[in-house]
Amino acid sequence: MERNDPRYQVYVEILKEELIPAMGCTEPIALAYAAAKAREVLGVLPDSVQLQVSGSIIKNVKSVIVPNTGHLKGMEAAVAAGIIAGSAEKELEVISEVSEEKKSAIRDYLQTVPITIEHTEQGHVFDIVVTERCGQDYARVRIADYHTNICRIEKNGTVLYEVPLLDETADLRDVADLLERQIRYNNAIAEEGLLGDYGANIGRVLLTTYGNDVSNRAKAKAAAGSDARMNGCELPVIINSGSGNQGITCSVPLIEYAKELHSGKEKLYRALIISNLVAIHEKTGIGTLSAYCGAVSAGAGAGAGIVYLCGDGYQAAIHTVVNALAIVSGIVCDGAKASCAAKIASSVDAALLGYNMYKCNQEFKGGDGIVMKDIETTIKGIGRLGKDGMRQTNEEIIRLMMS
Repeated sequence: MERNDPRYQVYVEILKEELIPAMGCTEPIALAYAAAKAREVLGVLPDSVQLQVSGSIIKNVKSVIVPNTGHLKGMEAAVAAGIIAGSAEKELEVISEVSEEKKSAIRDYLQTVPITIEHTEQGHVFDIVVTERCGQDYARVRIADYHTNICRIEKNGTVLYEVPLLDETADLRDVADLLERQIRYNNAIAEEGLLGDYGANIGRVLLTTYGNDVSNRAKAKAAAGSDARMNGCELPVIINSGSGNQGITCSVPLIEYAKELHSGKEKLYRALIISNLVAIHEKTGIGTLSAYCGAVSAGAGAGAGIVYLCGDGYQAAIHTVVNALAIVSGIVCDGAKASCAAKIASSVDAALLGYNMYKCNQEFKGGDGIVMKDIETTIKGIGRLGKDGMRQTNEEIIRLMMS
């Protein structure tokens, strides 16, 4: 594709929009961001807070440790951290710097200030409204559709800011900085996940049990990044499709393969472009949050990137993606927590199996369950499955988690 092709700039802009840093699991950090912004608008410390959130926010925040809070967990902790220690101008790095004094203040605030939570559905899967009050004054901030999309700011009945909501190969100079940051951040948290004691330590279990070959390292290090991220590690990651776990899955396996194959930086960059864009393309039809586990689409994207690193071309990549989706598209998302690491490992494993199937002249064909006649139809169908078909599943998962 030529650089002057209109599609080229679209791809570059997609990468710039999607590959942004985030400290901690992205849904609680989005809550902290909204809370910090509302605190900024209110101008004083609120004496009460109301949260109105979609079910998918409840699901993805309930069990996650919020970084830089001393291992506090859940929506109230995320909001308190944003109010007490947040810097709204940092967006998804809003609580990247929190002193010990402020950590203590966050705990005190949680014990003394009422924070109420209401489950609301306003037609957007990703929806956060934070209302903070002090006496007769209030400030309200809404984030919808994606993690940094502040769409409304209101104070004491006056709308200060509002934007409408929608209904639901490269010249490396343009993206090298983005990709280098993804390599640096996401590899660092994967390394930390192997060194520390995080969650169920899926990464270490994989290395201890299955050995140190590149395919197992690719799964183990990606899982280790999630081990750390879901269990309080305070290192940032570069996200994909609004998710740190998906960002890790899209990148860390490729970093391991590039090391093994001595691919060089340029080839790794191009593989990361493929992986990130394939994952984003798959996720577009599903939406930001769903009962469909995002590690599945990210793992398939990683498979396409690994195909490129191994020297194969388009046919190998599309067969790898379809095969991977056929294998693991049944994994449900039951929120952000320790088991995400194991789901990542399974998704990367499915991608590697899908690629090996192609190399052995094997494939899943149209009509095999949810596999359709070609890759685009298959991706479109899985988008329907994740967004529409699993809507009731998502609601049932939320009911189970709230019971």
